[in-house]
Amino acid sequence: MKTVTADMISELLARAAEAPRKRTNLNLHADPGDPTNRFLNAGIAGTYVRPHRHRSDRWELVSVLRGRLDLLIFAPDGEITRRLMLDSDGTALVEIPGGAWHTLVFSAPGAAVLEVKPGPYDAALDKEFAAWAPAEGDPEAAPFLGWLERAALGEAWRTGRPP
Repeated sequence: MKTVTADMISELLARAAEAPRKRTNLNLHADPGDPTNRFLNAGIAGTYVRPHRHRSDRWELVSVLRGRLDLLIFAPDGEITRRLMLDSDGTALVEIPGGAWHTLVFSAPGAAVLEVKPGPYDAALDKEFAAWAPAEGDPEAAPFLGWLERAALGEAWRTGRPP
């Protein structure tokens, strides 16, 4: 039996705060070949999760255990079509359908989420990154993240400048 305690979540968030990418995870499944992947993700405000999508048969279930974050869903051209605040006291769970362009924006100080999705995990096939979103480490990533933090429905990032 596996258990997740409040202390484990606190430790995971502390590790995320020290990590260069401001996030970390803890796998709950035995190995990547498991037919159902289950893990905790912890992210600190300021971490950049590049918008991406999974194959059409690869849904994701995300449940907030602590903190708050925003889930953004995009049209294929990068226009924001949905923005949903998730927190442990309100809307705490969402299932993201396969093929949906999305990202998570972590709020201060950070959040821990349980993520469940079909396995097996194959890094080469897990996700496709949006061409309209800068890669991690790109000079545009920080301004893009700043835009994501406040962007409204119907807006789309225009390379090098917010709308």
